[in-house]
Amino acid sequence: MTEDKDLSAAFEFLCDRDPDFSHAISLIQPLPSRTRPAGFEPLAKIIVEQQVSLASAEAIWRRLTDAIVPFTPLQMVEFSEEDLRGLGLSRQKARYCRTLAEDILDGRLTLDGLHNLDDEDVLGQLTQVKGIGRWTAEIYMMACLGRTDIWPAGDVALQSAFGHLKKLPVRPDIAQMDALAEPLRPYRTIAARVLWRYYADVVQAPTRKNISD
Repeated sequence: MTEDKDLSAAFEFLCDRDPDFSHAISLIQPLPSRTRPAGFEPLAKIIVEQQVSLASAEAIWRRLTDAIVPFTPLQMVEFSEEDLRGLGLSRQKARYCRTLAEDILDGRLTLDGLHNLDDEDVLGQLTQVKGIGRWTAEIYMMACLGRTDIWPAGDVALQSAFGHLKKLPVRPDIAQMDALAEPLRPYRTIAARVLWRYYADVVQAPTRKNISD
């Protein structure tokens, strides 16, 4: 089944279960693909993207990939934490990237085997690595493993988008996000993608317009 057909079925389901999604989908641009290959490099990139702007993450990532060639765990551990900080990583993220590489080399994490595990087991395996919290693991599961029912309820942009769509007076917390998304199973990954696009196209649009004015 093609991605377009997958999205069509998911959209129909989401709109049936929560009519507010019909409104959201009518306002957004087509969903960009979030698919990435699985493996060490894309997981390291998700770590780099934690809590920074996309522009900052891309600039740091270019410096890393220019310096670490090939971008493998074995090559990563040739760089000290200070070396990695010199390439733009924070002290914490330098430690996290090296720890990820070491855990793979030592066999504590086998990325190739994650495809055969259920969602909770994948989450458990990934979050054993220092520096990989729930958000990082969930983004990897969505983008790199193609899991269709992942819901990163702690994502601030996702919370803001859902709160805006539902006209809530305050941004929903994780418990509220989980409750709101419960009827959206088994397509919560697609629901999250819709809401991220809604955040960019609708929630942030007035701010961008005011800046341009």
